[in-house]
Amino acid sequence: MVEMDPFEMAVKQLERAAQFMDISEEALEWLKRPMRILEVSVPVEMDDGSVKVFTGFRVQHNWARGPTKGGIRWHPEETLSTVKALATWMTWKCAVVDIPYGGGKGGIIVNPKELSTREKERLARSYIRAVYDIIGPYTDIPAPDVYTTPQIMGWMMDEYEAIARRKNPAFGVITGKPLSIGGSLGRGDATAKGASYTVREAAKALGMDLKGKTIAIQGYGNAGYYMAKIMSEEYGMKVVAVSDSRGGIYNPDGINADEVLKWKKEHGSVKDFPGATNITNEELLELDVDVLAPAAIEEVITEKNADNIKAKIVAEVANGPVTPEADEILKEKGILQIPDFLCNAGGVTVSYFEWVQNINGYYWTLEEVYERLDKKMTKAFWDVYNTHKEKNIHMRDAAYVVAVQRVYQAMLDRGWVKK
Repeated sequence: MVEMDPFEMAVKQLERAAQFMDISEEALEWLKRPMRILEVSVPVEMDDGSVKVFTGFRVQHNWARGPTKGGIRWHPEETLSTVKALATWMTWKCAVVDIPYGGGKGGIIVNPKELSTREKERLARSYIRAVYDIIGPYTDIPAPDVYTTPQIMGWMMDEYEAIARRKNPAFGVITGKPLSIGGSLGRGDATAKGASYTVREAAKALGMDLKGKTIAIQGYGNAGYYMAKIMSEEYGMKVVAVSDSRGGIYNPDGINADEVLKWKKEHGSVKDFPGATNITNEELLELDVDVLAPAAIEEVITEKNADNIKAKIVAEVANGPVTPEADEILKEKGILQIPDFLCNAGGVTVSYFEWVQNINGYYWTLEEVYERLDKKMTKAFWDVYNTHKEKNIHMRDAAYVVAVQRVYQAMLDRGWVKK
């Protein structure tokens, strides 16, 4: 089976959603294309004195609603198609939670595991020099993504300031920074925190009380760990299964999130955790639980296993964990899906909060960040859920309708397109 090109998939999803809304053909054609694509050479002096040249990208999909926003990925298999697709999805993600951004994304084709700390710093600074002209606090705001960290964002911000010869609001050119240089409280667990609010609202929509209910979480990185911790400690749910790339564990009586994290750090995997049974990632997905949270990789629920999913709610914490064919099967089974770019929008929402705090030079308490995130995620869930009910369409299509209509309206109001 040949995997679909990521950008082709993004375009197909947009075309599918367009049939459920009133949008002009010219606007649709425009939204199928990024507004700007930049490919750059990124030269880096290596520790041995040699110079390596890496290829970098920055894609700005649409800025009708405001500056573009999106992470920078460092990956050996990064492609322009992936970056274009992710920039497109960021446009919808920002629109669905109604923050004043368009979608952007960046990437460098590199294996960061092969670089020393000093080489990583030089790569980060060289990339900013290459893309400097098209980024800025009011034009395009990068953030961390795959294999990039708050420290890397700190270097990037410092390089931007060195070129710009100004400090604040240059702080706001990058989000996901360390707290000491303008980062926001609540950024670390923002994705899981946002997802937890959508699960809470989905349970309300189904008339389900989460207390004592069961949840299985595939993936035990940042989002998976915090999801386990938040759902058990704040909502009284029983985390019965978690997994990582090597396999999973199951205990019907519940699993302690912190103890499992400690075990994973010591042993390199959640597998063999005392008191739990080892299971495969495939088995975890098919457990008889109330909530299933795929928080690892894409395309884990497909037409092959969708019929075996028993959860009442599937919370897509990861990007693209459910294929289009599986979407239809889950809908037929009456399973409520929280689509990825709604479910995992907590990260970009708190990035937006960081930018707002940077520009105002005034910083919020953790409680204020959570309270504002709760309001944004709750409203976004019900905007999507009510559209899903009114139009009798899939939750993913409903999320697209909500998001695309907001972008289309901005394009109309700017006079870029006509009805």
